[in-house]
Amino acid sequence: MSNLVLGLILVLLILLTISGNVTVCLAVCVSRRLRCLTNCFIISLAVTDLLLGLLVLPFSALLQLTNDWPFGPRFCNFYICMDVMLCTASILTLLVISVDRYLAVTMPLRYSSLVLPWRVAVAMAIVWTTSLAVSFLPIQMGWNTANGTVQNYGPWSQKRTCRFELNRPYVLTDSILTFFLPLLAMCCIYLKILRIAREQAKRIVQARPNNARTFQGGNNKPTISAVTLREHKATVTVAAVIGAFIVCWLPYFIMFTLLGLREHPHPNAVTEFSIVLWIGYTNSALNPILYGALNRDFRSAYRHVLGCSCSNGCRSQTQSAVMADNNETQQ
Repeated sequence: MSNLVLGLILVLLILLTISGNVTVCLAVCVSRRLRCLTNCFIISLAVTDLLLGLLVLPFSALLQLTNDWPFGPRFCNFYICMDVMLCTASILTLLVISVDRYLAVTMPLRYSSLVLPWRVAVAMAIVWTTSLAVSFLPIQMGWNTANGTVQNYGPWSQKRTCRFELNRPYVLTDSILTFFLPLLAMCCIYLKILRIAREQAKRIVQARPNNARTFQGGNNKPTISAVTLREHKATVTVAAVIGAFIVCWLPYFIMFTLLGLREHPHPNAVTEFSIVLWIGYTNSALNPILYGALNRDFRSAYRHVLGCSCSNGCRSQTQSAVMADNNETQQ
């Protein structure tokens, strides 16, 4: 009975991950207000979570429920590489988003000239190339195993098992370079953003009663204060997403590092490892909920996407969304 309940929970988590991140991608397509360069990074993060839900979580659930792997060692290593790659892509994307928010808050007037489409494309190419290199290369070359051979191959490997083997050099290199250092950098960036945002907020509050034109120029376009307020709202949303990522994945990487240092962990530690792993996976289902809870534009776009029950209804909903976006842009 407990296995059945666990299976239902895992299936619901997988469906929530897939449907939620598909909705995020559709929401950005529907809403003109969401089609900006910053949200290119959000789309990349959503695609990462979506791929995790499609290519990793079903097989992780199978292993969790049956402790059996019927797909052979080749696909096992591919599945593990995808898991490592997508987790790495998530943390590096969040790091890039942190830099983007720092530029938006600290240099609002120069932001549009600094964050250009080609630079965003280059940043995302670097993120995915790095994630691919640190996942497939060491695992397929056997750099992560204690004896230097490719994991899950050889006469000593048990049949119908799928193991992620770890050694000390690989664990220390992977965890420090792809998690702890980016995490430290993000925390430093957001501390600076918080300090600057407080100073800007004080200036806005002081200027508000004295000069109404602070928020709107004579040509009916938003000025620096309006832009700053908008960027602050986006920064709060991203900060919550990063905070959720840390809460979900920090226990995993702590245990990942400890198990790798041991190299031959106790079976009870392996059970605990699977628990913190699924806590990390939960983050992929949590992100779309955070966007809707903290960002009004995402909430509005979600309503339009989820309200499209038929083609005519979807067309009218989309037209309404575009008209509303145009009105909000003109105001």
